[in-house]
Amino acid sequence: MVMMSGLLLMAALVIVPFTLAAARHVVVRSGRPGRLARRLAARTPSGGGPGLGATATEEFHAFLNATKRVQIEQRRTQLALRDDDHTGAPPGTRLDLDLGTAVIERHR
Repeated sequence: MVMMSGLLLMAALVIVPFTLAAARHVVVRSGRPGRLARRLAARTPSGGGPGLGATATEEFHAFLNATKRVQIEQRRTQLALRDDDHTGAPPGTRLDLDLGTAVIERHR
């Protein structure tokens, strides 16, 4: 009985978010009812992050497979790191390919 309730709980944690995400998608795409569609479209994440269904699926996958947890943590780390525009030069140098010059700064 405990195993069955555990399986039902895990299924609910996946099925409910998927159902809600699918219903939201249908309402936003169809535009009906208009007021609800506008309200849901305004709450759409503009950053392109994963939605509720994707997050629930990843967490369920991480529950079953430990390597998925490592992937999720690596993605969070990559998002937190600073991404500068690099020229490919080592730190302390500037390359200007148009002029054909390189500036190397000496640190004391």
